[in-house]
Amino acid sequence: MKSPLPFFAVLSLSLLSFVPAEEEKKDEKWISLFNGKDLSGWTPKIRYEKYGEDSRNTFRVEDGLLKVDYENYEEFNETFGHLFYKTPYSNYRFRVEYRFTGDQIKGGPGWAFRNSGVMVHGQDPATMTEDQDFPVSIEVQLLGGNGKDARTNANLCTPGTHVFMKGELIKRHCVSSESKTFHGDDWVTVEIEVRGHEVIRHFAGGQKVLEYQKPVLDGEDPQGEKLIEKAGGKIELSGGTISLQSESHPIEFRKVEILPLEE
Repeated sequence: MKSPLPFFAVLSLSLLSFVPAEEEKKDEKWISLFNGKDLSGWTPKIRYEKYGEDSRNTFRVEDGLLKVDYENYEEFNETFGHLFYKTPYSNYRFRVEYRFTGDQIKGGPGWAFRNSGVMVHGQDPATMTEDQDFPVSIEVQLLGGNGKDARTNANLCTPGTHVFMKGELIKRHCVSSESKTFHGDDWVTVEIEVRGHEVIRHFAGGQKVLEYQKPVLDGEDPQGEKLIEKAGGKIELSGGTISLQSESHPIEFRKVEILPLEE
């Protein structure tokens, strides 16, 4: 039998075993996808407008912030928009810091109050029709509370897609997370971990709030069906575009970052 380690050696090993997560993350090289000056690398697709057009300057940069603004709108009229980053990704972590501002524009749907989102595994925006409302994608909802009612954040919605949870195919359009409600105008951090076709995890306020697996195209959705045909029958989603939404409530982003991961 070996002699037990001296007390101070045991203490040192114990301390090494409990290195704070912040220390472990110091070597991570996050890449900012927003330069704080302009929309370099990003291209808008607004419903009823051609890819690359944003006649009312919905997506803009002011005071070092990426803003979704509706001051040039008279009414929303279901003109949902998405701002696409130029590079598609498969394995990565994506992080935004956002806050909702002001009032929802006239004509915005009730469910879109303090509602926006990050779309991952999205389709090529050049393939979207002019009147298409949402890209075929996996949506991580960015949500804010109304000051009194509970409302989870970082929920999942699936335009033209499905996912699996614990081996079961989930066909309902939206799935709630387990997050707390984020009331008020404070900055909120939402992070998404994407591992190709294997797993996607949502984090809100530093806590994991949702996880699911094996995203696939929905063959019963008209846009999803087109993409399946174009892919020669393949339904698995293992990568795609990333975009930020405009859904009728003003929102600001001060950080938009990505950490590429090995496959």
